[in-house]
Amino acid sequence: MSAPAAQLRSRNLRMVLLIGGLFLLPLVAAFCMYYGAGYHPARHTNHGELIEPARSLPPSATTHGAPVFRHIWSLVYVGAHCDEACEHSLYVMRQTHLALNNDADRVQRVFIATAAAAADELARDHPGLIIVDASGARGENLLRQFPPEDRSHAIFIVDPLANLMMRFDSRADPKGLREDLTKLLKLSHVG
Repeated sequence: MSAPAAQLRSRNLRMVLLIGGLFLLPLVAAFCMYYGAGYHPARHTNHGELIEPARSLPPSATTHGAPVFRHIWSLVYVGAHCDEACEHSLYVMRQTHLALNNDADRVQRVFIATAAAAADELARDHPGLIIVDASGARGENLLRQFPPEDRSHAIFIVDPLANLMMRFDSRADPKGLREDLTKLLKLSHVG
């Protein structure tokens, strides 16, 4: 082999190694960061709190004789009387529902009344809101499924199979609820 051919071959080999190194360097750096430095990326991207395991809601939750939590996604608020926290949560639910645009018909808004609530007033002030009477012994089984802590600021998401699956704090940025719901609707083939 002549000297210019050997130099050309050596230069080509260095170029191939350099290009290969450019592709391998990020992989080696990621491997070192993950296993060596203990860096682990966030394990979730949701804004709400997942309820694990998901809780199946009883079919006894009905309105006009039809099950409420079947075949449609639901934004749910649980409360006795609609105070300031309730009004804010219902406002967030309504605005989120409106922001879904074309997917709005896949989601319903539900108020679960734990006491004899002013259903007529709620229905008048919040058109499209489904009100479920869970007062008395009939609603105890339903209410037991919803986590009791800080319920006055909680918006729950129920999937079309009637599983309580996520909780969202209504005092947080409502954009997070919309993003979570949009992602769920995009990935869901039911409801």
